[in-house]
Amino acid sequence: MDDPVLLTGAGGRVGQAILRGIGEDHEWRLLDREPLSADRLPPGVTDDDVIVADVTDTAAMVEAMDGVGAVIHLAGDPRPEAPWNSVLENNIDGAQTAFEAAVDAGVEKVAFASSNHAVSAYETDARTPEMYRTDDDYGLDGTELPRPGNLYGVSKAAGETLGRYYHDTEDLSVVCVRIGNLTESHPPRNYERGQAMWLSHRDCAHLFDRCIRADYEYEIVYGISDNERKYYSIERAREALGYDPEDDSAAYTLEGEPRDKA
Repeated sequence: MDDPVLLTGAGGRVGQAILRGIGEDHEWRLLDREPLSADRLPPGVTDDDVIVADVTDTAAMVEAMDGVGAVIHLAGDPRPEAPWNSVLENNIDGAQTAFEAAVDAGVEKVAFASSNHAVSAYETDARTPEMYRTDDDYGLDGTELPRPGNLYGVSKAAGETLGRYYHDTEDLSVVCVRIGNLTESHPPRNYERGQAMWLSHRDCAHLFDRCIRADYEYEIVYGISDNERKYYSIERAREALGYDPEDDSAAYTLEGEPRDKA
């Protein structure tokens, strides 16, 4: 893509994983509510490419969208325990502001950072912990209805619905990525659920690169690595986006040590 990519929430964990992985592959415009230090900027990106603003600031979002070809919308309150007033303002109003500004600016596509919390209530007492293991065949593929387990998950389900609305009414290309458990050098330690939904930094960057480059209409995909045990299917991400992850939590012990060294 020749036009810049706008990345909101660029200073957060997901944003930094993306920029460290594919920072040199695209022209970027970065938005965050806090200034970004030089070590958080990819090569070639300067302070002139950074907008310090809140995602609910309509004027700032309209300015940020001007001339960009794609948006990766990560900004919001990331806390699973976030209270309603925060998820309403930062996650739901913020997502609506982002989608509306993208349409007004003529942006081609938006990748919306949804979350595993949008469907976490499928993990019932009767299904867990067996559903986190390789000998259980229960799974989710993105066609199921949202079933959030907290108000943060409710806000992410609302963002997915907003994406559907803007696709259907404005012909905006939207992909909603239900992000799993993102860690850098190894899967979460001693945490079966986290290992089943592990997303490595390398695979995270590659997945969002495909969100920028691929052609799609409206999609909901799961953002996890190619883990041996995964109750989230990545088939739609493969088919719709060309996602080809490299990492697998099975290459590590439950304690997070590489199996070839354990």
